[in-house]
Amino acid sequence: MKILVMESSPHKHGSSNLLAAEFIRGATEAGHQTQVFDVARANLRPCLGCDACGMSGPCVQKDGMEELQRRILASDMVVFVTPLYYFGMSAQLKTAIDRFYSFNGELAAKHLKTALIAAAWDSNDWTMQDLAGHYQTLCRYLHFNDQGMLLGTGCGTVSMTQSSRFPKLAYALGKSLTE
Repeated sequence: MKILVMESSPHKHGSSNLLAAEFIRGATEAGHQTQVFDVARANLRPCLGCDACGMSGPCVQKDGMEELQRRILASDMVVFVTPLYYFGMSAQLKTAIDRFYSFNGELAAKHLKTALIAAAWDSNDWTMQDLAGHYQTLCRYLHFNDQGMLLGTGCGTVSMTQSSRFPKLAYALGKSLTE
């Protein structure tokens, strides 16, 4: 299976990317092809809401979204990786997801497998509920086939994350994937 991992942390060596690396290790060991697209460092502009694409492209903006769209559509699975910022996904990931609008129908028709990997400082039981709800709504709307959510609470620093159970769970999620 071809897996695209969309990292979105402004902290390249932060907790969410640490969890992504463990997921990738597990998926690679299970025989899957993985690649990373770093939306935090890509030249992606926000959706203009101009509707020139009519939800079937092309987008009037010429930026890194063209490459990201090609990679998504060439993949069997997309993994959304984000730090938790004010109880939602990073602005960088939200920017990329908002741009799905220009190929909405094509994306929904693919029935992609997806997963969510998130890291949060907070460890309250309600910390991730809104992010999880947003992800589940995206899955319903775009006909994604959810393969799992790894919601790493109490992962505020790399050392906190490394000493938590979440790296092992991220690895296990990647390793458990089947075609």
